[in-house]
Amino acid sequence: MQVKAYGAHAGDKPLEAMTIERREPGPRDVEIEITYCGVCHSDLHTVRAEWGGTLFPCVPGHEIVGTVRSVGAEVTRFTVGQTVGVGCMVDSCGHCGSCHDHLEQYCENGFTGTYNASSADAPGHTLGGYARGIVVDEGFVLSISHPAEQLAAVAPLLCAGITTYSPLRHWNAGPGKKVGVVGIGGLGHMAIKIAHAMGAEVIAFTSTPAKRKDATDLGADAAVVTREPEEMAAHAGTFDLIIDTVAASHDLDTYVNLLKRDGALVMLGVPEHPHPSPTVGGLIFGRKTIAGSLIGGIAETQEMLDFCAEHGIVSDIEMIRIQQIDEAYERMLRSDVRYRFVIDSASLEAA
Repeated sequence: MQVKAYGAHAGDKPLEAMTIERREPGPRDVEIEITYCGVCHSDLHTVRAEWGGTLFPCVPGHEIVGTVRSVGAEVTRFTVGQTVGVGCMVDSCGHCGSCHDHLEQYCENGFTGTYNASSADAPGHTLGGYARGIVVDEGFVLSISHPAEQLAAVAPLLCAGITTYSPLRHWNAGPGKKVGVVGIGGLGHMAIKIAHAMGAEVIAFTSTPAKRKDATDLGADAAVVTREPEEMAAHAGTFDLIIDTVAASHDLDTYVNLLKRDGALVMLGVPEHPHPSPTVGGLIFGRKTIAGSLIGGIAETQEMLDFCAEHGIVSDIEMIRIQQIDEAYERMLRSDVRYRFVIDSASLEAA
């Protein structure tokens, strides 16, 4: 099948309209007409070949919301007309320990990313959600129960939402726990909303005083300006969990010092340059942990979507047409978005 899409033929080229091929749906496949697709920093890095290993032509996009157009004969979980989502993965090996434990994001043989991953489909690698349609195995399709008017803002939950929900769930954020969120951006604003809904005390950390109100509006109990030593010192040794979303090199000791005994600092952002090495004493004299976390498995992603629907949680978004994508990338680099761009996929019809 041929569908309209937007992608790049080289890392130094702007994105442009193109026609791509999708496989005909097999017995276990779900064919989806894409309605909305969120824009992630990973899209920009990949399509501009900043991480290396980009396969061209590259069609990014892994925050997909759409409607089921057809299903294969063996599909049991989805029906035509149903609202569904696709996140960062479209396959995994299915038999390793991680897959057996429903943690496909840690597949020991490597999960298949929604874009830029080796595939039997043309052109030999996966093509993502900056397109009018996609065909996905039902095991990697997610049910969406948010109301229709929220669907555009649901799209970023498929990446930013699950990336923050998974560590909050794993480290037991909830009543009686004090949770810090470092950075108020695409990931950070979701972490604040979700941690608040889980019942935790939530403190946001920002380097920008003007974002204090933003943080409390999102659900934080308070906001701390990291450039104010007295504010930081007032929270020393009080956090059970700190979620660090900042994708730039910074001093981790600053946040390790804020943890209680047995507290965890969980890294979500991937910096261009390594963080300075943390002080070992700060860890061993409190049995503290620096850890990392990556999206979530399919079961946990479905759990997150259901949780967010129950609590009325969506991302704060700015809708764009696909023709504005390069401008949106430049604005992302300037942090000029609150807090996530989402593509209206109908605009591909004019591409």
